[in-house]
Amino acid sequence: MSSALHLVRRAIGSIDNRAPGPSSRAVAAGILNAEQLVLWEAMAGRDRRHSLHVLRRFDRFAPGASGDERAAALLHDVGKTTSGLGWFLRVVATVVGPRGERFRIYHGHEETGARLISRCSSARTVQLVSGSATDHVAVALRRADDI
Repeated sequence: MSSALHLVRRAIGSIDNRAPGPSSRAVAAGILNAEQLVLWEAMAGRDRRHSLHVLRRFDRFAPGASGDERAAALLHDVGKTTSGLGWFLRVVATVVGPRGERFRIYHGHEETGARLISRCSSARTVQLVSGSATDHVAVALRRADDI
């Protein structure tokens, strides 16, 4: 998918900030440990819904993925929580790039997310969230996120 089309779809799909429903939360709770679930629930509703969509796609692209790898699908954007940016400023940050502290944090969300989950996650989950993995599972996760 082209980068511009991907970004437009993501922006439109993220206008709604409703939290996922109880059955969706149960899916996440069945994969994440208690500390990871707290971090996941701190994410904006739009980000949690997106993570569940990515998980569904990831499960199709990597059907033999481990629980740690599936956790990475749910937590891949957890670092965005620290930027404090809402919908509009995320769109602006995407357009103008990493200018200013909050925009830099937003653009560095993979590294930030890896730090956030490092105390409560396996090395494999941290590797996938950080974006440093390059194997077929990492490719599947990036593909699943390319919505």
